[in-house]
Amino acid sequence: MKAALRSRQEPRRVSNGVIIAAMLLSLCVLSIVKARYCSTPFGKPDDQLKEQMNSSIRMETDDEPAPAATTVGGSEEDAEEDVEDDSAAPVPKVTAERAEKTAVSVSGAGTGKKDKDKGRHKKKKPTCFMTSKRSERCEAAGDIRVVGNVSTIYIDSLDREWRTKPYARYHDPVAMTHVREFVLKPFPSDAPPPACTKNHSVPGFVFSNRGFSGNLYHDYTDVLVPLFLSTRRFNGEVQFLLSDLKPWWVAKFRPLFRQLSRYEVVDVNNDLEVHCVPRIVVGSDFHKDMGIVPSKAAGGVSIVDFKRTLRDAFGLERAAASRGGATGAGKPRLLIISRKNSRRFLNEREMAAAAAAMGFDVRIAEPDQHTDMSTFARLVNSADVMVGVHGAGLTNMVFLPAGAVLIQVVPFGGLEWLTGVTFKNPAADMEVTYMDYNVQLEESSLLEQYPRNHQVLTDPYAVHKQGWDALKAAYLDKQNVRLDLDKFRATLRDALSRLPPASTPAA
Repeated sequence: MKAALRSRQEPRRVSNGVIIAAMLLSLCVLSIVKARYCSTPFGKPDDQLKEQMNSSIRMETDDEPAPAATTVGGSEEDAEEDVEDDSAAPVPKVTAERAEKTAVSVSGAGTGKKDKDKGRHKKKKPTCFMTSKRSERCEAAGDIRVVGNVSTIYIDSLDREWRTKPYARYHDPVAMTHVREFVLKPFPSDAPPPACTKNHSVPGFVFSNRGFSGNLYHDYTDVLVPLFLSTRRFNGEVQFLLSDLKPWWVAKFRPLFRQLSRYEVVDVNNDLEVHCVPRIVVGSDFHKDMGIVPSKAAGGVSIVDFKRTLRDAFGLERAAASRGGATGAGKPRLLIISRKNSRRFLNEREMAAAAAAMGFDVRIAEPDQHTDMSTFARLVNSADVMVGVHGAGLTNMVFLPAGAVLIQVVPFGGLEWLTGVTFKNPAADMEVTYMDYNVQLEESSLLEQYPRNHQVLTDPYAVHKQGWDALKAAYLDKQNVRLDLDKFRATLRDALSRLPPASTPAA
């Protein structure tokens, strides 16, 4: 009887064991799925949304579509990666492949055992290598011939081909799609190299103003700060070879280019010259958004040195802000950055009147793509306090004098991570005092667009989880703000207290 009872219980034990095992397996699967697909984006939002986030402050332009990148047959190249202090954005697939293919030639050669052994023991730095997750640099010396209209650079010392895009935004495939690719080639073995038509005695430096350039924030963070960081060491003895040159863009920043190079910028893709240089550098280094890490920069340069160069370039007189304004004995100046599309101040005139009543000399300005850079730089440099809603216009903080206060108005919608990456974090290194003005729901035009129980108003983080497009449409593209004037006055009083004291008149 006991044997019969045991025989009936054993299947039941087995069945229970199967059920328990199935439950444990299900829990494991659910944990993996949750970690991969259901985690909140706000633990590290700048990691997950950053490459899309930067497009939020792009200004609309009337530029023609970017030309398709010139392509040359062959596989992607290898590189050394020395990750700098940039954001932890994912490295694009092309970069990962380069890191793995450390001994593979573009032409397909060098895949045998002999080449693998050679690559394993050779310590020579590759011609092209990643200087950060966002930037790649190619560098060579010798007999070098740049044929820009076909985006090809012939180098006598090469034994293989390399390909690169000279724009410091490698982590962002959308931006890089529009950047022209350059091919670095050995001299032909069966024919002479292209004959030099223009000889240069200084190094050539190739960079691009495609990608997202044309938006002021990207002009600086993707192009101009990296360019300064990479070329200041040449002390002006460098020839800029600009790919996809936009004449209006070069004209806008020509004063800065003349501080960095003694030679006019060459439109390398559209001239028919073969430029011969003794040394070539293709691509700028990148450290961090709107910033430089001095310990990693040649000569220990910093973003303050960049600001000083801008002051020299645009003839800016003020080095330091003051409660006494430009003269040190007058009124402090408040500059309100106006906007005409989204994120507008709906009570701008009332804000100006309130500030004037507090003793500020108030100016209102609305920069756009066609604003004369020199004129606007002088206006910003005259300000002691600058206030504006999050957007590309706040990039003009590069012209503020040391000790000035930047007040960034943060739109409603849980956007503190976004406003921090773009302007809050860089401000301190620029010797600018940073303040937030966080817009409450009652100050937002969203209250007029949605019922009070709508998810956009009650649960912004749920909107964030829907992706960048949903976030941008709800909180950046369709929102204007009406600041609480009492709160605004309190913010200005705080800003005034943070300014350096007015100078004491001489006895």
